[in-house]
Amino acid sequence: MLLSLPALAYAQGRGGQSPAVSPRAAAPVDLTGYWVSLIVDEWRFRVTPQKGDLAYLPLNAEARRIANAWDPAKDEAEGNQCRAYGAVGLMQRPGRLHITWENENTLRVDADAGTQMRLLHFGAAPAQPGETTWQGSSAAQWQFPGRAMLDLGGIGFTAGLGPEQRAKQGGGTLKVVTTHMRPGYLSKNGVPYSGSAVLTEYFNRLTGVDGQAYLLLTAMLEDPTYLTQPFVRSYTFKQEAGASGWSPTPCWPR
Repeated sequence: MLLSLPALAYAQGRGGQSPAVSPRAAAPVDLTGYWVSLIVDEWRFRVTPQKGDLAYLPLNAEARRIANAWDPAKDEAEGNQCRAYGAVGLMQRPGRLHITWENENTLRVDADAGTQMRLLHFGAAPAQPGETTWQGSSAAQWQFPGRAMLDLGGIGFTAGLGPEQRAKQGGGTLKVVTTHMRPGYLSKNGVPYSGSAVLTEYFNRLTGVDGQAYLLLTAMLEDPTYLTQPFVRSYTFKQEAGASGWSPTPCWPR
């Protein structure tokens, strides 16, 4: 297979199938627009978690000790009030997302909760500075149902199918893997994740029986420092017609 890749790339560039296209042009689904979070369960954990409420979380003893010692006033005094708004916790917060294309190879996700911004890079993500950040470094790729995608430099070839043909095959999924995150909170009540954590997310666009568009995000956090097993949750967002509800707010430590 490796020997055949150069020939495949050459053939596609010479009219054998089709040339490589940008991730934006290759998108099997449209994730752009305004989306509002729907919280139908786990309200107590996602909206107003209380100190010491650690039920259903796969935490080790050290993580429980840290969570039980959580002091939001200390976080605020130290300038760490955004600990619950890093890449891991941000999508759990009540509020809205605004998803746009920053360029042909980068999806941008703005969140009004905490006024945060994530960049999802297709292909090689930019080199990271020495310091980690709340949103970390996110590597994205499209996954197509029922067939393999050749990942050449993160762009890939799509077997000669255009957007209309890809749509007829049932769309696809956006997979995002985020690393290099600044240690933050998995839950807003001081449940920690470390700088060694890896966040894997799957974004799917769904259509309801009434024609309403929804964004289903499944997130898995792996952290050898604080978790005894992967932490997996799903979050649902409903698409909105415009920015009328958009309301950026600062990070709140409580």
